[in-house]
Amino acid sequence: MSRIGNRILTIPENVTVTVDGNKVTVKGPKGELSTEVNKNITVEVSGQELKTTRKNDNFKNFHGTANANIKNMIIGVTEGFEKKLESLGVGYRFQLKGKDLVVTAGYSHPVNVVVPEGITLESPSNTELVIKGIDKCLVGEFAANVRKIRQPEPYKGKGIRYSDEIVRRKEGKKAA
Repeated sequence: MSRIGNRILTIPENVTVTVDGNKVTVKGPKGELSTEVNKNITVEVSGQELKTTRKNDNFKNFHGTANANIKNMIIGVTEGFEKKLESLGVGYRFQLKGKDLVVTAGYSHPVNVVVPEGITLESPSNTELVIKGIDKCLVGEFAANVRKIRQPEPYKGKGIRYSDEIVRRKEGKKAA
């Protein structure tokens, strides 16, 4: 079994972690995040160290998850998270209009995507999109939803993909 829950997290100097019952709040230079941990998991902050403990072995899965979520919150308020998407295909592009994202991906109409609070978008070119934010779950979910508009297909590789994603290609029909 994993021992992630037992690791001791070090809190950077410019980050404050407060625990109120089972609610953990992390404040840093990029913003503030909070989460609720299971009632059977206790979070202890002493100086610049944070430790999570569980009541018994029945809550081992919650223990590791709570520790990992708190670590992701600490990273988010100090460095932030980002995902990069790229679109491949003739006429496939991203366009930022105000707070919305307009995706042209081979449909008869452009697809409008509402950008949630806490997400910032950058488009270095019209085929690239950089999604940034402090909440890892929110960044990953938004990137997955944009990718879901037109997933990469295996024959020509057209579609929206992560910049580091490798799409397995298939061979098409062979000429007789």
